[in-house]
Amino acid sequence: MMKEFEAIMDNAEPTVARFPTPFAAYFAATRPPFIVASVVPILLGLSFALYLGYPIAGVSAVLTLLAAILLHAAVNVLNDYYDALNGTDELNTERIYPFTGGSRFIQNGVLSLQQMRNFGIGLILAVVAMGIYLIYQSGMELFWLGLGGLLLGWGYSAPPLRLNSRGLGELAVLAGFGLLPLGAFFVQSGELSWWLMLVSLPSALLTTNLLYINQFPDRKADIAAGKLHWVARLTPATAAWGYPLIALLAGAVLVLLMATGVLPWLALVAALPLLLSIRAARILLRYAGQPRKLAPAIRMTILAMLGHGLLLSVVLLSG
Repeated sequence: MMKEFEAIMDNAEPTVARFPTPFAAYFAATRPPFIVASVVPILLGLSFALYLGYPIAGVSAVLTLLAAILLHAAVNVLNDYYDALNGTDELNTERIYPFTGGSRFIQNGVLSLQQMRNFGIGLILAVVAMGIYLIYQSGMELFWLGLGGLLLGWGYSAPPLRLNSRGLGELAVLAGFGLLPLGAFFVQSGELSWWLMLVSLPSALLTTNLLYINQFPDRKADIAAGKLHWVARLTPATAAWGYPLIALLAGAVLVLLMATGVLPWLALVAALPLLLSIRAARILLRYAGQPRKLAPAIRMTILAMLGHGLLLSVVLLSG
């Protein structure tokens, strides 16, 4: 079991020999290290509920977190499936594994196209089952939030929506990761907080930046497959400026929330991870046309995204 766990967590591309049991293969196909990106927004929503004085119901909180994890897993698996159908991942020779180019489970023969499709559908059905229970416990408003999340996750790469191919992928990620804390908050409070949408906006923007920078190594393959997101539509040098603009907007929103009293000034510590975004932006601006040199910038982007959300959650819990 230890060898299987090590195979899941290391950065080598998957092979059949490295996953001797179906459980290990299916689990790794969800790309577990990256699912933490959905854990942070849920923690942010729960922390905001506590910050406003709402008690946390343990069972519903755990189910909300588990549903978010399984939804993210389903989106990862189905994205691999649809990218295999349109040929994007097969064409991708400039990928930086494990960050870009998909999980490679289909391309390397670990799981078949049909197995990935069925697995993704099964994960979606599990999310729906949990969602039905949470809707029963908290109210129908959660139905619309959940439906929006499912449509954004599925439609990101699946036809006929194919949001990322139409230049709407960044907006889909921004909206999806904005809905996660709002749903977590609603389950605990029975209310929708528009303030929380603003509070969670910097975190969602930093998550969007992860998608954005990951598209540079995938750019040539995406163009060949007809995935015309904005990094594909623009020259690399021009597209690179989108990253610092998104990071700047995240910082500006955070400062605005503190200046207006929505967040305490202690939340300024949550701006510290943005320094990593600045460093990543400098790397991207320099090497936008040489995507194989972007791995350090991608790592910094991940740390900035996680660091901001976790620090802001701690600030809310301390308030």
